[in-house]
Amino acid sequence: MIGGQKILTSLYNFIVKRDTIKSYLPYYGIAYSAPNDPTDNEGGIKFTSTKFSYKVKQLKNGSWDIEIKPNDGNIINWRNVQSVNLNVSPQGYTNLNVISSNRDPISFSGEII
Repeated sequence: MIGGQKILTSLYNFIVKRDTIKSYLPYYGIAYSAPNDPTDNEGGIKFTSTKFSYKVKQLKNGSWDIEIKPNDGNIINWRNVQSVNLNVSPQGYTNLNVISSNRDPISFSGEII
């Protein structure tokens, strides 16, 4: 959030289903700890979670605030995501903010499909 904006040209996504969330997003920013496996070339914010909680709030302007908190052991490594916050407009545009324990926050803009 402290750096400049980057336009993504690849197909990244954040998928929410009733029982699963999947994240395939890049990360640009400061990480405060190194990966456990230095040969791991994955990087980014890439995980699947089947145990998560969420809160949904509709705002007066018709948009929605959604906070998702993964609660499983699949992401306890250096990519540990504390929460994902989405603000969804009535037109389907969204801002997605990711808060991690060992990285600076990062935001994305996109569309809901």
